[in-house]
Amino acid sequence: MIYCGIDWAERTHDVALVDHCGQLLAKRHITDDAAGYKILMDLLAEYGDTEENPIPVAIETSRGLLLAVLRTGKWQVFAINPMAAARYRDRYSVSRKKSDPGDALVLANILRTDMHAHRPLPQDSDLARAVAVLARAQQDATWNRQQISNQLRSLLREYYPSALAAFESWRNGLCRPEAHELLKAAPTPTRAARLTRTQLQAALKRAGRQRGIAAESDRLQEVFRADWAHQPLLVEEALGKQRLAILVQLQAACTAADDLAKAVEEAFPEYPDAEIILSFPGLGVQIGARVLAEIGDDRTRFADARGLKAYAGASPITRASGKKSNITRRWVKNDRLNHAGYLWAFSAITASPGAKAHYRKRRDDHGDWHAAAQRNLFNRMLGQLYHCLRHNHTYDETVAFPDGSVAARAAVA
Repeated sequence: MIYCGIDWAERTHDVALVDHCGQLLAKRHITDDAAGYKILMDLLAEYGDTEENPIPVAIETSRGLLLAVLRTGKWQVFAINPMAAARYRDRYSVSRKKSDPGDALVLANILRTDMHAHRPLPQDSDLARAVAVLARAQQDATWNRQQISNQLRSLLREYYPSALAAFESWRNGLCRPEAHELLKAAPTPTRAARLTRTQLQAALKRAGRQRGIAAESDRLQEVFRADWAHQPLLVEEALGKQRLAILVQLQAACTAADDLAKAVEEAFPEYPDAEIILSFPGLGVQIGARVLAEIGDDRTRFADARGLKAYAGASPITRASGKKSNITRRWVKNDRLNHAGYLWAFSAITASPGAKAHYRKRRDDHGDWHAAAQRNLFNRMLGQLYHCLRHNHTYDETVAFPDGSVAARAAVA
């Protein structure tokens, strides 16, 4: 057996090949371009790489053009966590010396000794990977929008509390177009107090509002002209300019999140198993796409539902030593899937009578806190999703929560 290790870098990569005894057979320094990829392919072919017997490859990243090239063939690619690679490095050098060729050799030896302990990259379809790109980008854009919104809220608390009071009754207040138009028309509370009803109505119309404009403008004028504390005029003007800069970032983040959400809505329904995923209560297009992005469609990726639950951080973990034993939640997990699961379980509580009964049972009978009960619900529904995807079944409430469905029907009766 021949094993390949690649120390990935931004512009160049170091490649090392070892045999089953750990003997270094070859090493190369290749560039991150088509010419470098061809050198890598020729090197692997020179040492017996074929489609029937491909050489396994270890690398410290799971994305990029080099990975795309390796995915086109039959290679088993193992994405080794950099922290795990650093621990393996101590086996070969107690002096803690480090070099890129040495790291490539360490990665190759990881496969030689412990390939069974590492999971190869899943062989997901191109459509599933495309949905994953869009879903993760939309998730990042949503987080970025919330972060900038929090920055704007914190700044408004320093000098412009009337704006927070005016937008408080609106859903997603600071992210709404009406809030953006009003903040552009009045960067400071002093200017906001001078806005007339006509100016307020014009700002609301520019934002796209069509109903209740007159009543809303009267409410806004009353809020802006109420008695509020003020910063000194020069400080207020300076804060207004800072707020305009943050507002530009927030508008761009809102646009990006909305555009990516539309892209997900167009791409996800084309996926063959979208009907199965969307049949689960609490899973809409956006959350369903995020779940698909993290679990993929390679049915051999997880040996059983327990592996998927551990990967998502839904199942508990036991730490035992001697007579001491502690059961707690997992800290090492797929954070994106775990976050999607939190939203999924939260929505399922109101969308499924069985899920709600299961949640109440965890709270009342087992004494779980809200987050722990939701995590347990996510753990159970993730196992159900695994079963449905493996057997090509849609969600069935009576099968998923037989006890909860009976209790729900009895409560209604």
